[in-house]
Amino acid sequence: MDERIQVYGDKMVKSYNNMIEEFGTIRAGRANPNVLKKIQVDYYGVPTPLQQVSNVSVPEPRILQIQPWEPSMVKAIEKAINMSDLGINPTNDGKMIRLVFPELTEERRRDLVKDIKKKGEAAKVAVRNIRRDANDYLKKLGKTDVSEDEIKDLEEAIQKETDKRIKEIDKAVEEKSKEILTV
Repeated sequence: MDERIQVYGDKMVKSYNNMIEEFGTIRAGRANPNVLKKIQVDYYGVPTPLQQVSNVSVPEPRILQIQPWEPSMVKAIEKAINMSDLGINPTNDGKMIRLVFPELTEERRRDLVKDIKKKGEAAKVAVRNIRRDANDYLKKLGKTDVSEDEIKDLEEAIQKETDKRIKEIDKAVEEKSKEILTV
């Protein structure tokens, strides 16, 4: 890709990667440490990511175990999990915290698939907005000493990149939906 439009291709990749990261936080009935990525714990007055104050493991397919580096952090971690939108009540034995993920109901699975499709659609909109920005840039570039043929080629390259990213987004949405619906 031409270096003049490479920045737009990079932005499209970032939109895709952001969507994939969001998919990682959607829980599918089995324990996945990624659901804890956005949880911040009050560590001596500083909001700190949960993974930086504890060890997160998966001893069983539907259980996450959180072992704080400092035993005094158990209460703060428990509070942070309760305040998050995770929807799971933590249990602790004074030394570690366990999160038990319940089996998903059919209705909950369908709701998650709807959420996945919304996130996919938002990523597609972001990619299309980036394409629009690139085309605006190319129109401005066309007013300088760049030939019309060159502008056409760059527009085609942006469109190809857009189509490629949209296909990837659709594929990722389909795969994640299939994963959620599989019992």
